[in-house]
Amino acid sequence: MVGSDPPVTTDLTVPLPRRPLEAGSRIRDWYENELEWPTVPARRGTPLRLSVGERFDVLDVPAEAGRAGLRHLAPYSPVALQGERMRLLVAPGSAEELPGLLDWLEWGGLVPDLRAIGEGGVMDAPSPPDRGDTLQGAAVWLRPPEPGRAVEASLPTLSAAGDVGGAPDLVRLVGTVAAHCHRLWLRRACAQPSAIAATSDQALAFS
Repeated sequence: MVGSDPPVTTDLTVPLPRRPLEAGSRIRDWYENELEWPTVPARRGTPLRLSVGERFDVLDVPAEAGRAGLRHLAPYSPVALQGERMRLLVAPGSAEELPGLLDWLEWGGLVPDLRAIGEGGVMDAPSPPDRGDTLQGAAVWLRPPEPGRAVEASLPTLSAAGDVGGAPDLVRLVGTVAAHCHRLWLRRACAQPSAIAATSDQALAFS
């Protein structure tokens, strides 16, 4: 009929607006979808954690020792800080090789501050580098991983020993951080009363 209103169609579906991702979901999305790194589900109120051993292992060292080892890393080797500890990402399997490598370098058990996290372990996930709301004491990236870049190719590996222009050499990295860890341990020991001297004084007092 002329002049009548057009029929109203009701079969058009309008998508509902997407809810913005919560902060924790955005961080998990960055790791899982952009970097393809596995994460560990976090309980409410706890930080997101990264699963270690599949894409990388971790050397956990005092920050001062870690800084000395930075020269042995590739420009894009990811490095994280948390408090006074530095996490150096290394090739998968490196944690298993570390005890034998320290023995070969003649450090043995002299570097208790040098720890390795391997398969089955976790590390706190630092916030993506474009976020400025990192909580005090939380993990942060000193050298963040770059989406789209083959992170594994930049990680120190034992198989790179002696290579030129390839992946960073795990042997040189471990040798450097082990030496600095030992120096830090000696510095702390010298700053405290010697247990041997105290024992000797007690023996003299009762003689």
